[in-house]
Amino acid sequence: QVQLVESGGGLAQAGGSVRLSCAASGRTFSTYVVGWFRQAPGKEREFVAAISPSGGSTGYADSVKGRFTISRDNAKNTVYLQMNSLIPEDTAVYYCAASIVWYTTSQRAYNYWGQGTQVTVSA
Repeated sequence: QVQLVESGGGLAQAGGSVRLSCAASGRTFSTYVVGWFRQAPGKEREFVAAISPSGGSTGYADSVKGRFTISRDNAKNTVYLQMNSLIPEDTAVYYCAASIVWYTTSQRAYNYWGQGTQVTVSA
């Protein structure tokens, strides 16, 4: 069982940066793939980025590649999403999730989810 709690969301200006954190409970956190997803108003939830259990492999949606960086610190049971060069289209609720499957962008492969954190980017 893994419990996930996101933090770090808030209001940012276009061109600015925000770092999200996903803190996990559970001794087996380091064995899970962790992904970030987001859901904008009126849209379906979409994949943003994922990181392998060791942190050695990452994957990104085309829309965020080159702007967002996912990383993890297994000693702290935490995964991060550094978001740079923000644009208003990045406005969404951001969720972290855990999976045993690498590499997948499908939400159905992620078994554990956090409650989400809001990121709002103003023009």
